[in-house]
Amino acid sequence: MSHAETLSAEKEQQILDGAAAVFAAEGYEGASMSRIAAEAGVSKGTLYNYFESKAELFTAFVRRECHRILFVFDDLTDDTPLEEGLCRVGERMLRMLVSEPGLLIYRMVVAEAGKFPELAHAFYGAGPARVKERMAEWIRHHAECGRLQVEDAEFAAEQLSALMQTQLCMKRRLRLIESVPDAEIHRVVECAVKLFLSGYGAKPAVPT
Repeated sequence: MSHAETLSAEKEQQILDGAAAVFAAEGYEGASMSRIAAEAGVSKGTLYNYFESKAELFTAFVRRECHRILFVFDDLTDDTPLEEGLCRVGERMLRMLVSEPGLLIYRMVVAEAGKFPELAHAFYGAGPARVKERMAEWIRHHAECGRLQVEDAEFAAEQLSALMQTQLCMKRRLRLIESVPDAEIHRVVECAVKLFLSGYGAKPAVPT
């Protein structure tokens, strides 16, 4: 069990809020544990009781942000219509990706990955890989129920994720647009899901 699991959850969130502010201002390399402790209003000793290293702290920060996406799977049941479920997950994912925390994480990882490859591994494992795994599980379930024709659920999940990032993510990352209305997020995700289902949706049996 990690230190963070045995200590105050409220204090952990306080530290993560402080880390988010320092990472945003200083980047990963420039952020020091001392500066993060000061921003969070805790002692350096307290900070190390929760997180043994800056890499561990960054991973926890990414995991917290990605939980906003993963939490939506808890609301899905076996009775949730396939298209509705994919749209709900997709909108949550896209909203996170174009948010300020999402942009901060992406830019920081891209900027520092060459110098700190462990940062890229931590980001991928705590974020995209977990989302893909949960999405693949749901896709696989519907394939087993005969609603989808999918041979590789992980690959299909990545394809759907890529479709959902069309038009909006690159523009936000380049600051070509400063915000994305919910109606536009809904439109992009709905189009992506329809295209995904046109390729992977179960085909009706041909009469003989």
